[in-house]
Amino acid sequence: MKIFSVLFFCLILFACKNKKPAPDVSNIKINVQLKRFDKDLFAIDTNNIQQSLNKLQQQYGSFLNDYLYNIMILTPQPDTVAQKIKMFLHDYNYVYNTAEKQFGNFDDAFNQIKKGLQYVKYYFPDYKTPANIITFIGPVEGYANVLTQSGLAVGLQLYLGKNFSVYSSEFITEVYPDYQQRRFEPAYIPVNCMKNIVSDIYPEKNGSDPLVYQMIDAGKRLYLLDHFLPQLADSLKTGYTQAQLNGCYNNEADIWNYFVQNNLLFITDPIQVRDYMQDGPNTEVFGKASPGFIGQFIGWQIVKKWMSEHDKTTLPQLLTTPEKQIYDEAKYKPR
Repeated sequence: MKIFSVLFFCLILFACKNKKPAPDVSNIKINVQLKRFDKDLFAIDTNNIQQSLNKLQQQYGSFLNDYLYNIMILTPQPDTVAQKIKMFLHDYNYVYNTAEKQFGNFDDAFNQIKKGLQYVKYYFPDYKTPANIITFIGPVEGYANVLTQSGLAVGLQLYLGKNFSVYSSEFITEVYPDYQQRRFEPAYIPVNCMKNIVSDIYPEKNGSDPLVYQMIDAGKRLYLLDHFLPQLADSLKTGYTQAQLNGCYNNEADIWNYFVQNNLLFITDPIQVRDYMQDGPNTEVFGKASPGFIGQFIGWQIVKKWMSEHDKTTLPQLLTTPEKQIYDEAKYKPR
């Protein structure tokens, strides 16, 4: 049933899915600083690595340890660390120079992240927001975003544009297929940062629930992200292309009917579930034009339907509402 074999590009998708105006958060105070670890690391004296790292330790505290041992995955032996860092600075000089051209001024991304944290504080006033946004350069095959005790860390090496030459190497294309590389754009920095916050507020479950409940759980996360970054395009939040997102809305009833008619809503077999709940180039049964992880879209629509009928429910209350209850009460049936 390849319902995405033809996509419709009519611009109806948000006309019938109007969002409430975002609240004014301009008066919410967020104490967050931008720290350019990438600049400071690549400026160190490579003839005296250990002394330079000691200075970085004084400047960045525990983040240096996170960087060396969790991001770089180095063995905690001084001689080994110094040698590996010196080699890394040499090998990644081109990556750093490219990042410096792209992100010499990080203000735009920083301001979007800060605004997102203001929304977080609006909806979750007791949540302790990160004190710092820390930019770094790490292994291309490593982390893009990490939430550490020191703050939100952003790996600029994975936001240099999908056409960045390093991404086309044979090794990197094996690590990151095309559908992931197209997201290696600066516009995804705020999205991925806020996804870290969403996961911290609402940790992921073990994935053993029936498919429809897993969809709703993913829909809750997307609903949070939607409220933390209301100004950003939904295509960025979902990770879909705009055409894929349009196709989801235009074929929403057919997608839902496929799950209902094939008795898939309450399956628990991990192999079957992952076809709809894992990222990928597409969802095979719906055709090559469909997005992967299509289950989050359906869950998102169910959550929006339920919340539209429970408009006094806060986001913290939504997170504690059982997925079964949301499914039963939403009576989701798109047309």
